[in-house]
Amino acid sequence: MAVKMVVAVTDWDWFDHVRRLANPPEVNFWAPSNTRFKALQPGELFLFKLHAPRNYIVGGGIFTYNTPLPCSIAWETFRELNGATSLAEMRARIIKYRKASPDDRDDFQVGCRILGMPFFFRERDWIPAPASWSPNIVSLKTYRTDEPDGRLLWDAVGDRLARASLERPFDTAAFGTPQIIAPRLGQGGFRVRIIDAYDRRCAVTAERTLPALEAAHIKPFAQERRHEISNGLLLRRDIHSLFDTGYVTVTPGFRFEVSDRIREDYENGRDYYRLHGREIRAPGDLALQPDPTGLQWHNDHCFLG
Repeated sequence: MAVKMVVAVTDWDWFDHVRRLANPPEVNFWAPSNTRFKALQPGELFLFKLHAPRNYIVGGGIFTYNTPLPCSIAWETFRELNGATSLAEMRARIIKYRKASPDDRDDFQVGCRILGMPFFFRERDWIPAPASWSPNIVSLKTYRTDEPDGRLLWDAVGDRLARASLERPFDTAAFGTPQIIAPRLGQGGFRVRIIDAYDRRCAVTAERTLPALEAAHIKPFAQERRHEISNGLLLRRDIHSLFDTGYVTVTPGFRFEVSDRIREDYENGRDYYRLHGREIRAPGDLALQPDPTGLQWHNDHCFLG
């Protein structure tokens, strides 16, 4: 089966920062504009190449998801996995690439290309750009494993990862026969997938102010040890806090319920009781809807009743 790969151009500062992080579960290979990325499907290989004169492929990851986000939300979600030490540094790079005014206070929309299982080659293992790579390419080029350059790239990546696994564990089995590799969601990927699954609205209140929304785990991540969309809800920050502490819940029938304990413990809660019994806004795609068994677990083990 032929699979696609992308080789995308990046700058040294982004690469040098993320490669120094301790085994990051994911990275955000962001673009300074919010152009949609359609070159790959989840599970295909995304490689990054340095700007000339360093014409080498220096690492990559498994493409997981793409979505546009305000740069402040991208920073809050991924932090240093954005390849910068601070939001100010990230904004400075965006301003440079957009050729915007240094005084521009806009919360720039950036294209977030989330890569799972990122890897970074030692300099002696850097892969020279393929012969078909044109110096005029400023963004990216797509390759296929049923084409000569694409197959050479796939094999070169697999060879280097196999050698690297002698130094630190890495699952290289997938880099034999070209295939789609099941991407694993990290915390940041989980948040942005939940944001889009719920159409960027709180499942309970329909609030659309993105900085006020959070991805809630139905069962705690510490218990599940994986990030699954069906184990998540998009909730306004205050409701998320109440959900985690058991003062509110969502029933397996997707109804929002509020505990009497809010009134008992805090002599308040009027705004929340108005929402009691409301049907939540669940994703239309059944595969993305909250798992009823997980909701039942929250009702039984967390909700204060």
